[in-house]
Amino acid sequence: MNSPSTLSPQNTKYCFDFVNGSCPRTIRSLVSFSAMYMTMMGAIILTMGGNLVVVISIAHFKQLHSPTNFLILSLAAADFLVGLLVMPYSMVRSIDSCWYFGEWFCKLHTCCDIMLCTTSIFHLCFISVDRYYAVCQPLHYITKITNPVIAVFVLISWSVPCFLAVGKVLSDGIQDYVTSISCIGACSLTLNKLWGVLASLIAFFIPGTVMVGVYEHIFMVAKDQARKIHKVSAVSQSVSDTKKMSLKKESKAAKTLSVVMGVFILCWLPFFIATMADPFINFSTPEDLFNAFLWLGYFNSAFNPIIYGLFYPSFHKAFKSILTGKIFSSDSSIMNLYSNR
Repeated sequence: MNSPSTLSPQNTKYCFDFVNGSCPRTIRSLVSFSAMYMTMMGAIILTMGGNLVVVISIAHFKQLHSPTNFLILSLAAADFLVGLLVMPYSMVRSIDSCWYFGEWFCKLHTCCDIMLCTTSIFHLCFISVDRYYAVCQPLHYITKITNPVIAVFVLISWSVPCFLAVGKVLSDGIQDYVTSISCIGACSLTLNKLWGVLASLIAFFIPGTVMVGVYEHIFMVAKDQARKIHKVSAVSQSVSDTKKMSLKKESKAAKTLSVVMGVFILCWLPFFIATMADPFINFSTPEDLFNAFLWLGYFNSAFNPIIYGLFYPSFHKAFKSILTGKIFSSDSSIMNLYSNR
């Protein structure tokens, strides 16, 4: 990430007015400041609120206690922490180009940022694997995707990003460029060429490639099933109806996955392309553009619970129960909301 924007000497404002070596502070118009503040605050509220509802839904309703949903629960927890621990401080830094919270907290925040965002991406990758077995190998799904397997998925999704984050922040060769532009009030992790490529591959391009490959196979299976059903329908109407119900379910799952995949790529691809390219163009990416790409990635954590609420009937009903307050009712009918899902 680039250093804070430089201003002409007569117009320069600093992060700390009476501290020598302070970073210049970006001065924005009221319209620009208001637009950025409202957009970022909206993203924070949506991320925290939406993912909290997912966590409560899975934790409260026993009908949602399944291996797949435990994986989604872990994803929602990671996304919620992005909104709680990462986005508020990034908002201040993005608007002012200043870091007011100290050097130690800068390192902690950077670690949390890298770890939680990468954890979210890893979860999406493993969810695609889970959906592959559910759609393409339904007869083996129960034996393949068990609670211990999900536990391994969750462990990998949290541990690998943790080691990656610590390595990126503490590596000796990672900030060879930053030392030449460092000033008091800066908190930016500028990656060298090796780390820019390595981190982008591990955090995005490798899991993203897995997701694309898995979803492509799922779409091919759904298309093949549709062709078979057309053949069966000409022979037996009763068999055709059963097959059509199965196809409808598979097609809906495929469409949902396409939305998840599309949103994921749209949100994170620009940021990781910039991360890889920046060291090779002498760190010349404009700061505001880099921040825009970063916040687009943050928005992925806000979109995930919206996708579940809109495309998964069980979550839709659970969300409705929570948001309307019915979750606090002792009426047993609330627990039957999922009987026909």
